[in-house]
Amino acid sequence: LMRSSAASDVYKRQGELVMYEQQDLKLVGSRIKAVRISRGMSQADLAVEASVSLPLISNIERGKTGMQLETFVKVAEALQVSTDYLLRPDVPEVKAIYQGEFAELLEDCSASEMETILKIVREVKVSMHKKQNND
Repeated sequence: LMRSSAASDVYKRQGELVMYEQQDLKLVGSRIKAVRISRGMSQADLAVEASVSLPLISNIERGKTGMQLETFVKVAEALQVSTDYLLRPDVPEVKAIYQGEFAELLEDCSASEMETILKIVREVKVSMHKKQNND
């Protein structure tokens, strides 16, 4: 296995994208699912656009299977996102995308709605940080 310079937790083996841990597969799969849903696409739509089978998309989104590098690129292109967006959400460019999405989400909210959303996000963040510290 050769370590890829693109992301520290991804390996290349004969053209296959191999995530380092099952958890990585689930994270990438959940990101693919989130982008698909935000684009208003069904799994079938994504499968057609990426020229792969519907069961493969389902398994990828659930983190049940890895995928060929070629398939990963096709999925990213079908979703119209960079592979970095799916692999490395902590890079500055991706953080800026998330911030933009939050801003869009809040655009039509009242002050009261924004306050409620902010309170929920703060609680979720505290909960996530506690979980990370316990792991």
